[in-house]
Amino acid sequence: MKKQLSIALLALLMTTGQLMAQTAKHVIFITIDGFRPDFYLDSEWQTPNLHTLMNDGAYAKGVNSVFPSMTYPSHTTIVTGVQPAKHGVFYNNIFTPDGAPQQPYWQDSSIHAPTIWKAAKEKGMTVASLYWPVSANAPVDYNIPDIGSLGDGVREQYSLPQGFYAEVKKEIFGGVDKIDAGKNQNIAKIAAYIIKKSKPELMTIHVFSVDGAEHAVGRYGARVQEAVADADAAVGIIIDALKTAGIWENTVLLVGGDHGFYDVKKMISPNVWLKEAGLITDLKTGDWKAQFNSVGGSAYLYLKDPSDKATINKVKTLLVAQPDSVRQYFRIITRQQLTKGRYNPNVAFALSGEHDAAFSSASTGNAVKPGKGGTHGHFPDTKNIRTGLIAHGPGIRKGAVIEEMNLRDMTPIMVKLLGISFPKVDGKIPAGLLE
Repeated sequence: MKKQLSIALLALLMTTGQLMAQTAKHVIFITIDGFRPDFYLDSEWQTPNLHTLMNDGAYAKGVNSVFPSMTYPSHTTIVTGVQPAKHGVFYNNIFTPDGAPQQPYWQDSSIHAPTIWKAAKEKGMTVASLYWPVSANAPVDYNIPDIGSLGDGVREQYSLPQGFYAEVKKEIFGGVDKIDAGKNQNIAKIAAYIIKKSKPELMTIHVFSVDGAEHAVGRYGARVQEAVADADAAVGIIIDALKTAGIWENTVLLVGGDHGFYDVKKMISPNVWLKEAGLITDLKTGDWKAQFNSVGGSAYLYLKDPSDKATINKVKTLLVAQPDSVRQYFRIITRQQLTKGRYNPNVAFALSGEHDAAFSSASTGNAVKPGKGGTHGHFPDTKNIRTGLIAHGPGIRKGAVIEEMNLRDMTPIMVKLLGISFPKVDGKIPAGLLE
């Protein structure tokens, strides 16, 4: 009778998620900023390591980002499994209504939802993170955080364990004054050093030169080719480190991203229209009724008085009144769409770029100008703004192809692989990905 009760209790625990089998001993998640599925689906890119992983593992044809499809909110969704309305990171930088320079979200305390880092630590795992956005003071053992524009001194101050950044500069890079993190392979070398040193059960790694190249020249060009090849080589360095450490066979390697990219042919400054209509007089003194916060491929309408429906209607009228030659470059993302997607709850509505248009927060000059380079931030329902995922290792169904999934699905995948207890999330494990 006792044996039957024990079996019944075990079954109950398994179905309620309180007891979870650990599939992999180690999970390494590498994000390539600006990662597009064509980097591994199309042969024009020099990505031999990515192709080897996808051929021996699984991959997604497209991964939907969040809104805005920007680096910091996207990476925060990856480690929380929830949308921006829940985790609280709405842009790369914190909106300032008075027009003051915006500072990045960079402290772990900005995240208002549980993270997989904390869950892994609570299970007694060794956790590491490299150049991950919004990770300063995160509950990890090894950390070099992405701190945006705050400077290398801040990054060194918040690296863990204390003195680790100086150790890395000395032991890996021969005593340089500053680590060139713009080279993906340099970040990979740090990852390899940590893998050799501590064999972390969970490691999140963010490399970002592909994003910089795409911002500079757009979706295609020699600079993008070079950056993508560098990112692929970085993946190869990490694979070699896992093999040298003797943990390759027990490791799931996930290579993903945060957003895709669009070329920029036009730059739209909707605040010019608001200023001409008398809705912006002086941001510094607070003399305004409405303003757009523009972030690449999208812009967000803030109201001085959130209940001011008359101003909302006036702004919409201004937008709709634009000639077709201008109106073609943006679409309105309604408050209802924002609520349904669990995006920023603090704005009246948003704009998303169309026909290779991006946005500026400027309130003077021409409202429509020529654009150049590339950007992201658009509403995540188009092919170009999708990112990708390759998964390889124990527990991954070899040959699985996921047609479409979401960034919020990354946390439940990692939770399942590591056997970690975790609160309910917005994402789900894509059918057929895991064995």
